[in-house]
Amino acid sequence: MKKVKSFFAKLLLITAIISICLNGLGMFAKVHADTTAFQMDARAAYAIDAESGQVLYQKNATKRYPIASVIKILTLGVILQDIRNHHLKWDQKIKITPAVAKMADDWHFSNVPLVNGEEYTVRQLVDSMMLVSADGSTEALALADAGSTAAFNKKMMAFAKKAGVTDIKIYNMIGLPNGDLGKHKLKGVDKDAENLLSAKDVALISKYLVETYPETLDITKQKFANFDVTKDQQYLMTNVNALLPQNGFAPKDGEIDGLKTGNTDRAGKCIVSTGTFAGRRIILVALHTKGEWNDQSKMQQDFYNKLIDEYQPVEIKKVSDLSAKLTSVKVKNGKNKNKANIKLTKKTTVWLPKSMKLQATKPTLRVQGDDQKQLTAPVKKNQQVGSIKLHIPGLPDFNIPVSASRSVAEKSMF
Repeated sequence: MKKVKSFFAKLLLITAIISICLNGLGMFAKVHADTTAFQMDARAAYAIDAESGQVLYQKNATKRYPIASVIKILTLGVILQDIRNHHLKWDQKIKITPAVAKMADDWHFSNVPLVNGEEYTVRQLVDSMMLVSADGSTEALALADAGSTAAFNKKMMAFAKKAGVTDIKIYNMIGLPNGDLGKHKLKGVDKDAENLLSAKDVALISKYLVETYPETLDITKQKFANFDVTKDQQYLMTNVNALLPQNGFAPKDGEIDGLKTGNTDRAGKCIVSTGTFAGRRIILVALHTKGEWNDQSKMQQDFYNKLIDEYQPVEIKKVSDLSAKLTSVKVKNGKNKNKANIKLTKKTTVWLPKSMKLQATKPTLRVQGDDQKQLTAPVKKNQQVGSIKLHIPGLPDFNIPVSASRSVAEKSMF
């Protein structure tokens, strides 16, 4: 009897040990699966390769949050659009009203001095808006452009739509709570209402801005600029972007040339930066970052340094660069053909860990439609037929669009 009890005791002990080991392995597998190459101490973040659209990092990226003065990226977009359309001119002078002068004179806000009754050029006001986040200058520009906060908001929404962004809340051009705009606040809207965008929204707007209006970067890469308050008074503006070249948090192997920071009580400290690394433009958004301004800048510096240390861009010219097995796909009801050859919709570049080969990304083809393994005829030449998914260690999966390289007619019923 004692031997039986001893046997069952040992059996229970062995079972317990196996269970613990399996649970431990399960926990390890889960941790391993969830790990990413980058970590950002922010409420939301999103990083992309601007040309390919490859997502390099995402955290709460589609949830909308207040973004403070980061909204001035969108404000700038409208102003540059209207300059290009000859609605405004760079040397056009804008006269400062008492309400705008009051905004510019409020020590609670970011500003350069604006004197009631004085005139400033559009270029002066744009530079001060983007370099030192001048709220009074931003208000002056928007009102001169559209006549009211509500009218300018509509222009901002239209610009965002061009960038592929629709589900956002816009209350003003500055990024402050609605009530802080005083005379120019929206009527019938809560005084605490702030613009609400997601980190992904901000990245898409930034991408569209720098691609469509590359002069943006000529503005935002300036480290210093003089602002003539009056003919006898000059204000030296210092760009608040600490990641610009030769600044304390400049990344080591790349060059930042934009874009914008922001801060309110609800939004917290926010930052959007962009620059070129290994010849690729990267856009990095972080909302409500933890710590102080230096912590925010250091976090972004670390991101760029790690990206260039551990990853490299690799060009993909054709499907066979990924896998010879993915160069064709089955076609149902095809006339004289049961397969269609496929090609990349366009050449692209992907960030991979250094020394990793494209074939090691475990590429898998997913076909459009209900049956994700085969197409149904007819198939037209150059028709997008699906995408190839790449699995990249430390980064989100990357989908590359593919198209049919030739047509496949439908089989006749007669």
